[in-house]
Amino acid sequence: MANSYTEWHCDGELEEKIDSVQYSELIPDDSLMDENNISTFELHGDTFTENLVRRKAEHNDLEISTLEEVSLHQQDIEKIEHLDKWCRELKILYLQSNLIPKIENVGRLKKLEYLNLALNNVEKIENLSGCESLQKLDMTVNFVGELTSIENLKDLVHFRELYLTGNPCTEYEGYREYVITTLPHLQDYAELRNKIIKQQEAHRQKRVLGEKQNLLQNQELKSINRWKNRKLEKIQKVDFTLTEDENKPVYLRHCSFKHMDTSLVDVDVQTNYVKVIMKGKILQLCMTEDINADSSSAKRSQVTGHLLITMPKVKPLIKPKHIIVNKDENKENNVKEKRKTHEKLEVDKKAHKTVDIANIVSKKSDKVKAPFGSKVREAAKERPNSEDFVDDLDVPPLE
Repeated sequence: MANSYTEWHCDGELEEKIDSVQYSELIPDDSLMDENNISTFELHGDTFTENLVRRKAEHNDLEISTLEEVSLHQQDIEKIEHLDKWCRELKILYLQSNLIPKIENVGRLKKLEYLNLALNNVEKIENLSGCESLQKLDMTVNFVGELTSIENLKDLVHFRELYLTGNPCTEYEGYREYVITTLPHLQDYAELRNKIIKQQEAHRQKRVLGEKQNLLQNQELKSINRWKNRKLEKIQKVDFTLTEDENKPVYLRHCSFKHMDTSLVDVDVQTNYVKVIMKGKILQLCMTEDINADSSSAKRSQVTGHLLITMPKVKPLIKPKHIIVNKDENKENNVKEKRKTHEKLEVDKKAHKTVDIANIVSKKSDKVKAPFGSKVREAAKERPNSEDFVDDLDVPPLE
């Protein structure tokens, strides 16, 4: 009997014969089936076959009688059939993105909990009253226009979720209130509120965890920066002294670390600057006078580790000596000068109301007047020399 039903092409009159045959006769014995001889039922075209269901049951070792979950989406299925006979243990059935116009042949699936018929051509919710365990029905983006068909879900005591987004019935005024009133056993406000509270708590914990991670990262960054700053401070605390004297070389004393290897110190002396590099840290100084770089030298003390750089000048700058003046002598000279000069107050001449005493005595003249009644002796005039006069140097002058 099993061999005679290996392939069935049920069209026309043969459909009535299949309905009269018992289900046990249609399904061949598993012991007689192998990879090369798998029973195939082609019903209404090439869209829904046992071979297809078995291929989708790979996670169940190709056994369809104990199958609990199957995904038959995007298979261009035009009709639901045979699943209620082949897969009695189904709990989850995915049939989205097909060409199914009607819900049928699922009433015997007593353990079915979730049915997904999104993106199909269903116009009415029907033939689900036998699915006693159904909890969730997804009818997203279909052609459900008969909203009253949801009354077929009244008797399903475990039914909790219904999705009608993208259907014509969602445009009806008051459709949401009608659905809630017709199916009072849908998830109530308390359950929805509890679900929202759980999600809020999960979100809050996630944020707290994120803040803790950020805090730890900031602390790590701070500790790393603190460690780097300490290293920089150690390098920056190296002191140096620059000595510049007249007619003497310029001396730069760099206080290097005592136990630091000399290979870590590099000195570069140029005409107008000197550069000291220690562990990658640069000290560069500009010189006020030109330096003789060829005659410069750098020595390091074996006791302190300090570095002494001697830089002779190209042309020593000669500066005038400063004359040191005693402060006491300077004060006395200033006092004498003040005594010699008479300071007078500036007064407006028009403001004079009294006699000007300062001009009573006339100023002394250089001419000397003789006493009263005497004659003034005039100075003798010198007679000019004659033309024949010869000055004899041996004769002393007359006194």
